[in-house]
Amino acid sequence: MSRPPAPPRHLDGGTRRLERGMGDWARRRLPGWLADLVMFTLKQGWAALFGGLLLVAILATKAVWQPSWALARYDFLVLFALSTQVLFLWARLETWEEAKVIALFHLTGTAMEFFKVQAGSWSYPEAGVLKIMGVPMFSGFMYASIGSYIARVARIFEMRFAPYPPFWMTVLLACAIYVNFFAHHFLPDIRLALFAATLILYARTRVWFYVGTRPLWMPLPLTAFLVALMVWVAENIGTVTGTWAYPGQHWTQMVSFSKMGSWYLLLFVAFVTVTLVMRDFLYREAQRPPRRDLPHAGEELRA
Repeated sequence: MSRPPAPPRHLDGGTRRLERGMGDWARRRLPGWLADLVMFTLKQGWAALFGGLLLVAILATKAVWQPSWALARYDFLVLFALSTQVLFLWARLETWEEAKVIALFHLTGTAMEFFKVQAGSWSYPEAGVLKIMGVPMFSGFMYASIGSYIARVARIFEMRFAPYPPFWMTVLLACAIYVNFFAHHFLPDIRLALFAATLILYARTRVWFYVGTRPLWMPLPLTAFLVALMVWVAENIGTVTGTWAYPGQHWTQMVSFSKMGSWYLLLFVAFVTVTLVMRDFLYREAQRPPRRDLPHAGEELRA
C-alpha cells in the first residue's frame, strides 16, 4: 500500500460502453445532479445484482411454492444461488479473484449460521434436504452476496480508500468483531467498544468513487452505515416471507433496529475479508483522485 497511486481496477469494456450509453442518455434529458443520482442508483443496483436476484428468488418462491412439491423451497434456493454464481463467473460479471472473496465470506458466514441457529438467535422453519444443523445451505450465499457486492461496487465505482489504516490493525479489529458475535453468548458483549473502534480506526478514511467524471467521496463509517441500512431492509424481506424467523417476532413486525448495528459491524468483517484478496484500491496516504474522461462508446478498457 506504500506504492505510488495507480488507477484502480476498471470495468470491462462492455460494461463501460453500457455505462457511457446510459450516462449520455441521462445527461441529455436530466439536470446534472439528477443524472448523476440516476447513474449512482443504477450502478449500485448493478453492484448488488447477486443479492438482488437472491431476494427476488426468495419473494417469488414464497408466492408460488407449494408444500406438496417434490423439491423443497429451501433446496431450490440453494440450487438457484449456486447456478447464479456459476453464471456470474461464466458471463464474467465477477472475476475469479472476486470469487475467492465470496468463497471466504461464504465459509465464515455459514460457520456463524451454524452457531447462531444452535444458540437460538434465529431459525429456519421450513424443511429441506440441503439443510445441516438446522441451517439451509443457501444461507451462506446470503453472506456471499455481501462479499460480492463489496468486491463489485469497488470495481464498478473505481473506488479508492484513502488514507487507509495499517492493514494489521484492520484485520485485528475484524477478528475481534467476528469473535464477539460468538463470545457475547458467554462473555460480556463488547459491541459498543467495537463501534467506537471502527470510528476511531477509520475516522480519516475516505471512500473515493466516480459517478461521472468528478471524483466524489464519503467517510468509510458512513458508507458502512448506509450499506447496513440496505441489508437491514433486505433482512425484513426475509422475515416477512418467513424464510427465517427471530424468536418472539411476528412476521408482520419489522426486524429490530439493533440488527442494523450487527450488520454495520459485520460489514467491516466483510470488507477486510475482501482486502485479504484484493488490495489495489487501498492507499496509506490521503489523496484526491483526478478527474477522468468518460470513454467513448467503442473504447475498450482492461478488466
